[in-house]
Amino acid sequence: MRSLTQLSIKSKLILMLLAVSGLSTLITAYLGYRSGQTNLTDRVFSQLTSVRASKAYQIESHFKTIRHHTQTMSENPAIVSAMAEFDAALAELDTVAVPPQADGAIAKYYQDELLTRLAKVEEGTPILQSYTPQTAAGRYLQYHYIAANPNPVGKKHQLTQATDGSDYSDLHARYHPIFRNLIEKFGYYDMFLIDPDGNIVYTVFKETDFISNLQTGPYKDSNLARLAARVQTSKERDYAWIEDFEPYTPSYGAPAAFIAAPIFDQSKLIGVLAFQMPVNEINAVMTGNQDWESDGLGETGETYLVGSDGLMRSVSRFLVQDPEGYADSLRAIGVKEDDITRIDQYGTSILQQTVETEAVEEALTGQAGTQIIDDYRGTPVLSSYAPLEIEGLDWAILAEMDLAEAYAPIYSFRQQIMVSATLLLLLVTLLAMGLAHLFVRPIQKLITSARRVAAGELDTIAAPEANDEFGELGESFNAMVRSLRTQTNLVEQKNQENEQLLLSVFPAAIAKRLQRGEKNIAEDLSNVAVLFADLTGFAKLSAALSAYESVSILNDLIGAFDEAGDRYGMEKIKTIGDSYLAVCGLSVPYLDHDKRAIDFGLDILGIIRRFNLERGFQLNVQIGINSGDVVAGIVGRNKVIYDVWGDTINLASALKDHAPPGGILVSEGVHQRLYDLYQFEAVGELDANGSGKLPAWRLKSTRLPVDAEELTRP
Repeated sequence: MRSLTQLSIKSKLILMLLAVSGLSTLITAYLGYRSGQTNLTDRVFSQLTSVRASKAYQIESHFKTIRHHTQTMSENPAIVSAMAEFDAALAELDTVAVPPQADGAIAKYYQDELLTRLAKVEEGTPILQSYTPQTAAGRYLQYHYIAANPNPVGKKHQLTQATDGSDYSDLHARYHPIFRNLIEKFGYYDMFLIDPDGNIVYTVFKETDFISNLQTGPYKDSNLARLAARVQTSKERDYAWIEDFEPYTPSYGAPAAFIAAPIFDQSKLIGVLAFQMPVNEINAVMTGNQDWESDGLGETGETYLVGSDGLMRSVSRFLVQDPEGYADSLRAIGVKEDDITRIDQYGTSILQQTVETEAVEEALTGQAGTQIIDDYRGTPVLSSYAPLEIEGLDWAILAEMDLAEAYAPIYSFRQQIMVSATLLLLLVTLLAMGLAHLFVRPIQKLITSARRVAAGELDTIAAPEANDEFGELGESFNAMVRSLRTQTNLVEQKNQENEQLLLSVFPAAIAKRLQRGEKNIAEDLSNVAVLFADLTGFAKLSAALSAYESVSILNDLIGAFDEAGDRYGMEKIKTIGDSYLAVCGLSVPYLDHDKRAIDFGLDILGIIRRFNLERGFQLNVQIGINSGDVVAGIVGRNKVIYDVWGDTINLASALKDHAPPGGILVSEGVHQRLYDLYQFEAVGELDANGSGKLPAWRLKSTRLPVDAEELTRP
């Protein structure tokens, strides 16, 4: 991604406009969204709280009604008489003969019904003897009213009188229709008459707790046994107590809650009246008869009860509506498969579904409020919670709705905002692009002019179109161009002068390399021809002339030498006083570099002769020519000079020193290559400045073909 410093002004302007408008749009949209979300949250919480309060009132009223009804029924003369009569009739049966087939029939019933069902929901294997009745009365009545009862399980209460002819059956025939009608009309699950010794002398539904003893029998640890003991211990009139839900074995381990009141015959406690609580009525209240939408709870809202142990006391909506989906949601949050199986087998979440949420914790501590939490399915919900005011029960009531459903309108609003914001940003983008184009058009013209100036068109002048800052910028640009034009002309002039100076001091190739910025120039060169010349008679001449005249004469001679050298491809290296050093093949290699050096030397002799004739001087020149390898390079830091050195230079200098005035001495190598073109004569071996003896040849005359002049041209 390009950094901001690399973006054009137009792009930056567009980005700034987009940033300002986009930020404003986003802030406005966010504030609107948050306001809508807050208002929607408050409205949903208010709705949930209203539903929760309504359900709480119904549940509290329901339990208050049951309490009052139980207290009233315990004082009813029919209940008092039935309690006394059933107790007496049961005592008579303690000595009755139990039919021989009774024990087998009872055992079979327990094995096929009770124990088989318990084995599916409880761990371990139930023991038959721990559940079957041990007293004669118990075996007798369970045989006639349960094992031998022709009605199926769940409908044993339809039997009004057994055909055993006992007083108990006569009493049962008299009272049972009344009590059966009582529980059906008031929605109770069952009704119990319990004597002071803990014997259940009568039940309507005829489960296996019928004629059992709550103090010594198999159900002595049940919540019904605790309730009966509590009521008997209280010994108070107008007393009723509710015992919370627990798994109840006679109901095959299903959750059961009980309410009981004492039965007094005048001032004497003769027993306890107990009702098994109507779970269906609780569920009907909490689910609105499974019409949650009519209660304003939508597709995912529900109200439910939770006990002090953190377990549900009413059925979950999701279990009722979608058992498989409910089970899958529990698996997703890591609930054990055994717990899910029990929920499925019982068909209820009461005492099976754990609810450990912040809302439940606060409600069980007596607080009421609203929160957004994760519910028992791990799903985010809006929750309204409060404790229930029911004597004997520490319950909480919750009304909840899935966050996704509650926020569906705000999610739709958010989508609309995003679409609107996107369209608005698109419109702003187009507008920003148009405005930016208009804004930067003067800058674009300046840029175009600047590029033309950069390309060398210094006559470009940007015409200002306005009197604003862009106009001032245009005027400044024009002034800069005029100044740049002047400076450029001056620089070009200086560059030409510098280039001319470099070319006058250094070979052309070296001058170009110096112009390119090279500083350390050094190279080994092979097969070059070196000419060393030394004027004779100039020192004597300059003694008779002024310094200006001496320099002028020397400049004329050296200038003539330079012009001749250019024709032969000779590059002047330096002049030292009246000495002249030139090399052929330095920048441009030549195959005939030796011949070019000799022709240049001959031309120098001609230049000296003409100069003497024209000016009446007696000057002459000594010339030494050699060929071979040299080292060339720039020498010096602040004051640089291009020089060549090596044995080839030293030998050329030695040949020059030994050459007679007006003569040219060449080395053995030069002689070997050009003896068929020029006439040489041997001069013997010369002292080569400490490098030993040097064979030398003097050029006498040339034996050139007719077009020799063409061959010697560069």
